[in-house]
Amino acid sequence: MVINIAKLRRATVSAALCTASLLSNAVHAADVHVLATGALSAAFRELGPGYERQTGNHLVISWGPSYGTSADALPMRIKNGEAMDVCFMIRPALDEQIRQGKFLPDTRTDLVASRIGVAVQVGMPKPDVSTVEALRSALLAAKSVAFSEGASGTYITETLFPKLGIAHQMKARSIQIKGKELVGTAIERGDAELGLQQISELRAIQGIQYVGALPQEVQKASVISAALSTNAQEQEGAAALISYLRTPTASAVFEKTGLDPIKPGK
Repeated sequence: MVINIAKLRRATVSAALCTASLLSNAVHAADVHVLATGALSAAFRELGPGYERQTGNHLVISWGPSYGTSADALPMRIKNGEAMDVCFMIRPALDEQIRQGKFLPDTRTDLVASRIGVAVQVGMPKPDVSTVEALRSALLAAKSVAFSEGASGTYITETLFPKLGIAHQMKARSIQIKGKELVGTAIERGDAELGLQQISELRAIQGIQYVGALPQEVQKASVISAALSTNAQEQEGAAALISYLRTPTASAVFEKTGLDPIKPGK
């Protein structure tokens, strides 16, 4: 048997490079700490494992609303010094944290727009919410209405209810869901008949009926952005996560879960 020394050397070098690459990936595999708005929770059920398979890193995610004072609220997690490499928040809330020096401004990236929708308990007739007047009637007909302490809840109480002229009537039937619990969970449990929250968060709960989006005239689309922490221990892994969430694969998952991807450069 004739041994081709050149081919053998090339094969040996190639094998060594492959081994080095695997070892390098293993060495650089890391826990990437993430703070994120619950609006991304349904999408991350699919996207999180995809990122982990691609990079070998492990995501450690803490969920919470972009606003609020509960222990789970992202501003409180940040204030309390919770470990974080990257954060995903409603853009104005993230901008405020950037001004406070918590995140690197040059890394801020707009990912998706999140609209508000309506859901009801299983077994209840789905109300008509297709027009402003129909939405108003549906809210007044509900015995209890739930919303979060986050961005959507702030909009509902401070803008939507007053704009519909029902702020006073809604006080007695309003239920604010605090922390990382989703409004849909409270509806599923029977704590409220009707709920309003980001569409992606409502659609993440299987045990409720999603009714539809708020009419365009009173709709609120919130941009969700990402940025790296100034104290990030795993900047490379965190930056790779943001890049992964800008791929066509991620965009398709965002759309499927009720979010509107923002194209690069927009």
